[in-house]
Amino acid sequence: MKDLTFEQKRPVSRLEAAEQLMELATALKEGGEVEWNIGHGTLSLRVPDELHSEVEVEIGEGRVELEIELEWSTARHRPAPPKPPAGAEEKEAKTARRKSVSPKPKPKRASTSTGTRRTASAKRSAATS
Repeated sequence: MKDLTFEQKRPVSRLEAAEQLMELATALKEGGEVEWNIGHGTLSLRVPDELHSEVEVEIGEGRVELEIELEWSTARHRPAPPKPPAGAEEKEAKTARRKSVSPKPKPKRASTSTGTRRTASAKRSAATS
């Protein structure tokens, strides 16, 4: 089920059709809030920066039908993070390359013990034997 549907069908002159489209185009170009005068009323819409566009032309049976469809989500989107200043990407890439190159590991000292440890009492008993 749709939340709202508005449809208007009426004869208009070519000039009136052009004025409606120019008004809509100007509103879209200027920003997110579109107020479009249609006939006897005003249609107000919030339009995001990105939308889906579809143009359809049908020619047949002595008629031409031109449909221009704009579609977008009503979900609120988080604003995109700000872009870094020019040259920052290159500097960031160099820093990342330096971080990814790890220094050579220091060699471990060779161990001279046999790996067994004696307690003090075991050392005494071995010395007295």
